[in-house]
Formats: sequence, C-alpha cells, structure tokens
Amino acid sequence: MSELATAVAATLRAAEPYATAVTVAVARGDREQVRCHGRLGLAPVAPPCTPETVFELGSVTKTFTALLLAQMAARGELALDDRLEHHLPPNWRPAKVRSADPVRLLHLATHTSGLPRLPPGLLASAAPAWFTNPYATYGEDQLRRGLARTTVRGRPGSRYCYSNYGVGLLGRLLAESGGLPYGELLAERVCGPLGLRSTTCAPDAPGLAVGYRRGRPVPPWRIPGLPGAGAVRSSGADLLRYLRAHAVGTGGELGAALRNVQRLRLRLPHSTDRLGLVWMHRRSGVRDLYFHSGGTRGFTSFAGFSPEGPTAVAVLANTAPAPDGRLVRAGYEVLRAAAAGVS
Repeated sequence: MSELATAVAATLRAAEPYATAVTVAVARGDREQVRCHGRLGLAPVAPPCTPETVFELGSVTKTFTALLLAQMAARGELALDDRLEHHLPPNWRPAKVRSADPVRLLHLATHTSGLPRLPPGLLASAAPAWFTNPYATYGEDQLRRGLARTTVRGRPGSRYCYSNYGVGLLGRLLAESGGLPYGELLAERVCGPLGLRSTTCAPDAPGLAVGYRRGRPVPPWRIPGLPGAGAVRSSGADLLRYLRAHAVGTGGELGAALRNVQRLRLRLPHSTDRLGLVWMHRRSGVRDLYFHSGGTRGFTSFAGFSPEGPTAVAVLANTAPAPDGRLVRAGYEVLRAAAAGVS
C-alpha cells in the first residue's frame, strides 16, 4: 500500500468508533478523488454519505472569514491596518485598550489582538448546553455588551493567543462594512464566485449529516453571535474546490485575496510553524503546507493545501474531536503525503 493510501486508511480508522459518515477528499494536479464512507446517521434508512454530504466545519470557518477580509481589502472597502472601532456597528462601544496601540483588523485575523479566547459572558450562558450547543444563546446583543466589558491588557500585535472571540468579532465587523449578515456576505463574495453550492451558515442545511458526541446525536451547531468563528457548513466536494482555489489561484480581486491569506505574518511561539491570515503554515521538506482544523460538538474537520503540486486535502467526519486529536493528525498526514507526490 502506498504512503498516501496508508494515510487515508489511517484517517478512516481515526474517525472510529463514533463517526457514521466520513469524507476524505484529495486533489493533486488535475487528479482528484473524494472517498465517502458510511451514512448520515445511525438509522438504517439514513442516506449514504456522498461528496455532497454537508458537515459542520467549526473553526475551519475562520479561513473563510480571512478570505472575506482579504477580498474586501482587495476591493478597497477596508484595509488590514484599519482600527477595530472604525468598523463597529452604530452605538457599539469598543474594547478598552490599555496600550497606546489600537486593535486592528490584522490583529483579529492573526490572533494577536489581545482579546481572550472567549468573550465575556459566554461561559455563563453556555454552561447549561456546554456539551451540545454552547454558543446557541450568545447572540449579537450579548456580543455588543461583552465587547464593552472587554479590556485588552497587552499591546495588540505583540503576542499570539488563539481567539474565537477575535475572529468571530472580525466576521461581525466585515458584515457591518459589507452591509449584509455574515452568511449572506460570504455567499455573495466567496461562495458564489468559487462555485461552492453546498457551503452555508444555515443550521438546517440540506444534506447535513447528524453529528455525534461519543455515539450520542447532538443538535445542529448554532453560533449566532460569532458566525465568523465557526458557523460554516460544507461538503467534501465544495471544500476541495475551495482549497484548490487557494492552491491554484485565480484572477481578479479574489485571486489577490487568495494570495494575501497565504502571506506569512508571524512565527508561532516555541514552534517553527508560521501564520498567514488565520491559516497555519509549515514547511515539509521543500513544500509549503497550509492547514487548519475545526470541531463542533458533533463534527471534526481538517482542511489543507499546498501550492506545490498543487495539492488540496479535506477530511470531514460526523463525530466530535477526540481529546488526542488523532483525526486531525491523520488528516495532516494525508496532506503531507499528497503534497510529497506519492500515489
């Protein structure tokens, strides 16, 4: 068995025992394959998993938010160095920043804003549904009040600290600048131009697999206040198309945006990995690998690409992330093997 085939088989095993639907999509050059296994739920009559089966992406959503930011910058609607408060909705109070340096949009897209991982008030509202739908009752009003209660103690841009709050807030600011709700803006600016037919923020998306946590079904993920951090759903076919666009590129403003998200901005602490706009970057031999993972209470996702090849890999499963991260690690090994050119 080849190295790539071995990595794909290991990915399928890593989704056990709880996933009922798994998609592993790989493209290199002009060749692609989308391998689908299982059914959309435990019921014997559940439809089979197909390339069009929709999965929750969790934090892979953040890469869509980064691309939307870069696309709006390419159109001249905003700049990465814009101050956060310049794009707030009317009557929203910005966070208090103790440093003389302001929080900028670039800081939100590189996890260097100084904002905490979660916004004030979320943990209290999330507690009753922590293992099913923790963000469901945290809406726009809660985000507005939470931002006014936030204090940024460090200097923005000086320290990396992964923040759902920061990228989720960025999504809200982009929606304000674009004049549409986040999901509609993403559909108009990114999904439509790239031909992503199954990609949506709707929790009732057609063809959505049932999510499972330790073998128990969980309701669709809802994240009304921070959709830019984790609300996107997509299929294996769509996600592969999205990743190939990053690896191959295209023309116009969106092409400039696809290049801009790959521009490396900083090195991560205690690591040789670096960061573009949201995307993680790692060198594997002479190849550049870009990747991100995601999870909700019922789904795990991995997305990665390499301009060399060009190569794209998407791994989707309808089970919550394992504590040891084995499915994400297996997805990365598929990307590494595919980028190396093995068959």
